[in-house]
Amino acid sequence: MKLAIHFPSFTLPGGTPSIAPTLAASARAAEEGGCSAFTVMDHYFQMEQLNGPREPMLEGYTALGYLAAVTERMTLGTLVTGVTYRHPGLLAKIVTTLDVLSGGRAMLGIGAAWYEREHIGLGVPYPPVSERYERLEEALQICRQMWSDDDGPYEGRHYRLAETICLPRPIQQPSPRVLIGGMGERKTLRLVARYADACNLFASDPAEVAHKLDVLRGHCETEGRDPSTIEKTIVWAGGDPAADVDVFLTALDGYAKLGIDQVWVSPMSPDPTAWISGLTEQLGDRLRQL
Repeated sequence: MKLAIHFPSFTLPGGTPSIAPTLAASARAAEEGGCSAFTVMDHYFQMEQLNGPREPMLEGYTALGYLAAVTERMTLGTLVTGVTYRHPGLLAKIVTTLDVLSGGRAMLGIGAAWYEREHIGLGVPYPPVSERYERLEEALQICRQMWSDDDGPYEGRHYRLAETICLPRPIQQPSPRVLIGGMGERKTLRLVARYADACNLFASDPAEVAHKLDVLRGHCETEGRDPSTIEKTIVWAGGDPAADVDVFLTALDGYAKLGIDQVWVSPMSPDPTAWISGLTEQLGDRLRQL
């Protein structure tokens, strides 16, 4: 199993001037500690669970462009972009730019969006959930087309593109990896089976994750897709893993037996760089052996 770092909070002891150096130092610590990926939030406002819009929030892809210049090996992405945040053609171009400038390390993490307050706050349309899922499927189709040899038009219900030109091409071929976040059984996991390279589940309970993976396998069968071609990832939800790495590893062993390939953890300290360094030092190679 691989370890990934998700950096969810830009509320730091040194205030705004400390954000850039702390973000860079945390990413370097993750890379030096052997982490496979580093992701940031993609929100306009900080989530209510992390004290809401009065807390700082960076624009995700600008932050990732900065991180591309201070790291060398890790995958970089958002966990995850809401489909309503950017027009899909622009999103494909943004992720391509990140891939080119990072030397082929971009990931498109995407979902149906959920945070209504930030949409209303900044005047961004927030359609009903059924429409957001329709838009999500069209966005996935558009990105796939823009990363293919087909630069012709795209005609969908919600998006119409006259030319799907995307130059330069991504360094990763045939495209940057696509991860879909969410656990919805009827729509989200069906879209994973149809379009994605990876899924991302919330690790609240091994039995629930096992059930979601069974649902995903069913969708793969319907789509004629080999489920082993989809990377299975989770977001850790079991408290501070650095508090007791043995407990953490025991829990992850159960997820590894379900087929989970990667786990995202978030720094749980006002000093995220030290927290990341401490966790990766404690883990050593033990996580990779699961």
